[in-house]
Amino acid sequence: MRVYVPLTLPGLAEAHKAGELGPAPLRAYAVTPGLREWYVSDDIEELEYAALGRAAAASLRMLAGEESAPRKRVVVALDVDDKAVTSTPGVDEATLGQVGLAAAVRLTVAAAVHVDADDAQEDVAAAAAALEAADGGDGDAQFTVDGAEDHELLWFGVQEIPGLLR
Repeated sequence: MRVYVPLTLPGLAEAHKAGELGPAPLRAYAVTPGLREWYVSDDIEELEYAALGRAAAASLRMLAGEESAPRKRVVVALDVDDKAVTSTPGVDEATLGQVGLAAAVRLTVAAAVHVDADDAQEDVAAAAAALEAADGGDGDAQFTVDGAEDHELLWFGVQEIPGLLR
């Protein structure tokens, strides 16, 4: 099963140094029954893209709590055994597509790393700053948060992580 683990650049640096994503339990996002129902598609690539988007949104929330972190969303894509994944109970907006991994995962088995381009940083910074107001129902703040989603995350191989951390 493909899962998407949200991080920040400092979190990616820690994982790179340790050689693994952990400690367990790890929060990740995947194509779950709830995500399938919400997205209403049978196309696995579209569903995986939706799961990646959910992880990117979680990365944005992490950035809102790490003011010193560079304003780039980071998601690590992993292929894990289905038995290693536990579904998160409930199907509300906050947990849609969320799963848990019971054990740390070696970074060498990652399929890819997805990171914002440099030109997204201003919109991502504004979105992170607007999250609290958007959560409170502020429409203008939600528009700002949605602006970060307009930026596609770039794809990088695991061997490119050192360059991403410079």
